[in-house]
Amino acid sequence: MGTRKRVHAFVRVKPTDDFAHEMIKYGGDNKTIDIHLKKDTRRGVVNNQQTDWSFKLDGVLHDASQDLVYETVAKDVVSQALNGYNGTIMCYGQTGAGKTYTMTGATENYKHRGILPRALQQVFKMIEECPTQAITVRVSYLEIYNESLFDLLSTLPYAEPSVTPMTIVESPQGVFIKGLSVHLTSQEEDAFSLLFEGETNRIIASHTMNKNSSRSHCIFTIYVEAHSRTLSDEKYITSKINLVDLAGSERLGKSGSEGRVLKEATYINKSLSFLEQAIIALGDQKRDHIPFRQCKLTHALKDSLGGNCNMVLVTNIYGEAAQLEETLSSLRFASRMKLVTTEPAINEKYDAERMVKNLEKELALLKQELAIHDSLANRTLVNYDPMDEIQIAEINSQVRRYLEGTLDEIDIINLRQIQEVFNQFRVVLSQQEQEVESALRRKYTLIDKNDFSAISAVQKAGLVDVDGHLVGEPDGQGFGLGVAPSSTRPGKKSKSKKMFKEQLSSLARKEGARSPVSGKDLDASTSKTQLTPSSKDGDVKDMLLQDRETSSIEPLASESPKEELHPPRPSTPPAKPVAFEDFKNERGSEINRIFKENKSILNERRKRASETTQRINAIKREIDMTKEALNFHKSLREKQGEYENKGLMIIDEEEFLLILKLKDLKKQYRTEYQDLQDLRAEIQYCQHLVDQCRHRLLTEFDIWYNESFFVPEDLQVALKPGDSIRPGMMPLSRILSLGEDDQDRFSRLQQTMLPEGPDSVSFYNAKVKTEQKHNYLKTMMGLQQTHRK
Repeated sequence: MGTRKRVHAFVRVKPTDDFAHEMIKYGGDNKTIDIHLKKDTRRGVVNNQQTDWSFKLDGVLHDASQDLVYETVAKDVVSQALNGYNGTIMCYGQTGAGKTYTMTGATENYKHRGILPRALQQVFKMIEECPTQAITVRVSYLEIYNESLFDLLSTLPYAEPSVTPMTIVESPQGVFIKGLSVHLTSQEEDAFSLLFEGETNRIIASHTMNKNSSRSHCIFTIYVEAHSRTLSDEKYITSKINLVDLAGSERLGKSGSEGRVLKEATYINKSLSFLEQAIIALGDQKRDHIPFRQCKLTHALKDSLGGNCNMVLVTNIYGEAAQLEETLSSLRFASRMKLVTTEPAINEKYDAERMVKNLEKELALLKQELAIHDSLANRTLVNYDPMDEIQIAEINSQVRRYLEGTLDEIDIINLRQIQEVFNQFRVVLSQQEQEVESALRRKYTLIDKNDFSAISAVQKAGLVDVDGHLVGEPDGQGFGLGVAPSSTRPGKKSKSKKMFKEQLSSLARKEGARSPVSGKDLDASTSKTQLTPSSKDGDVKDMLLQDRETSSIEPLASESPKEELHPPRPSTPPAKPVAFEDFKNERGSEINRIFKENKSILNERRKRASETTQRINAIKREIDMTKEALNFHKSLREKQGEYENKGLMIIDEEEFLLILKLKDLKKQYRTEYQDLQDLRAEIQYCQHLVDQCRHRLLTEFDIWYNESFFVPEDLQVALKPGDSIRPGMMPLSRILSLGEDDQDRFSRLQQTMLPEGPDSVSFYNAKVKTEQKHNYLKTMMGLQQTHRK
């Protein structure tokens, strides 16, 4: 095992314009942070309130860039992971203090990426620098939301859905999540795609302190397995990196959480409280029991907290005076974490397949060495291989002859032969015992002397006297009770007949399974089929011949029109309106059909929106009329004098009914208005689809028109499917534009003109692919809802 080392704790201060310079000060070593709090004068003259705190940590990151944070916090942990050491990096702090920004960063900007994407990049870069090792990388993404476990990568199409809920299981190898999917990533772009997929599935909410507050704890795990490319080395190392983004603790009075967000905050604060209790217990050397199982978070991180792991804590705090109490609480947690010790060690394992191959190779070398020693000692014909059946049979024969006396001695060759000789002695002895016992059973009825029930039964039958002698035994020579063989007992048929019947029944079952003909009608059916007239066979043959002729003629008939489909090109191109109609009926028929469908859907949505607008206007007019009637009743009541009963206004029944009617009208108005908003969104989307189809239709028509009437015929042959375009016959940009849309063109330009350099290509590619996938899913869901309506 490795030596024990303390957890590294860093503090990152969120940049702010309202920094409390008088209350928060940093030490000159950039590892100390001092907090000064003014005394509360409301407590009187005698006031023992503590006003100064000093926290010694491993580093204070103030106004630090994402590059500096990663270099300081995570780079060493990730590099040691490829040497076999487990690692954990955890972000802790108040809600809105920048934990998710530190861990994940801003996915829209490559420069602002966080620890997690940078760790993935470092892992794959180090893999490229290790050509002597075959390294595989797998990732998983776990979310703990309201004390329930969720797989953030379960939405992938190839991920198998979990039938049972995920559970935390402990084994001698450590703690693992049963039911959590682990995905193999062979390149950096695939890992980024999995990261962005999981990020889109996270649960977030908004409150007064953070517009995009994470409402769950998330653990992104990178599993590394490194095998040596040298086949003789059976050792390999495994490691995992846990990147933990904790949900932020929050004071409900400041965040103003309500409803579902309030329930989430309760679970978050509860789990963070249990986490702090576990940290306090780990820091106390006298404690024997650590409460890991109080919540799912501490149970899942049992290996990371005080186990075989290099652990780093990043505490995110505010620099404002209004959040000073939460800042003190976070710094206390960081100082307690520094008291925790871990025992990191290299995770070495052995490859069973390679071990077997190495042992076989070593065995072959030892056999060769034995052969050399035998030749030097003048010992020939010594075989050290395992004995085959022929050799074992020969030893058995020698043992039998030795026991019979026909063989004086058995020649000893090697140790393996000695062991087999003793083994054959045991086999022969066992066989002789069985033969003796079977011979006695054929001749006598054997009774065990210790079986008192059998002895009493024989005595009652009068076969044995009290002393145990057989009845009628004269002078010690009597007769025995013979037992007839089982094959000669009456009332039982021979085994051969029984087996024959079973074979017949099984054969009948097989025939019955093949055809519905019964066993009795088998002969009759065969005779009937043989006596069937052969006139129908000729008809069948004629039909088969006709089918073959038509099948051979059809390809020729289908191929001949293809050559005549394209008439000779006219000397002058036709008018574009005429050609456009031909294009819509031939090559552009599919696009034209989609265009018409989208246009009909758009017209139907516009019609529904117009009807909804008319209903809204009618409801609005009725609301205005009802309000006028209520105002009239109110003015009439004021003129007549208002009546009160225990502080409640007394109104007549007509006015009460008007109030109820106004309430219902407003409810109808809101419902219709919401439907109108949804219809407008659908109209906008459908209009976009119609414009896109129209643009595609016109673009394809231009291409078709130019190719059909302006491109030379020899070039048209090269442009057919299956043919290749020779260099120089058509401009490359023209060829690319035939199958490239705006998104593809953007991706191509992005790869060649990225400002951040080539390292950001995989990052942006994964981001674009994830956005394309989710946009497609949203579009399909919208279309499904449209068809349902």
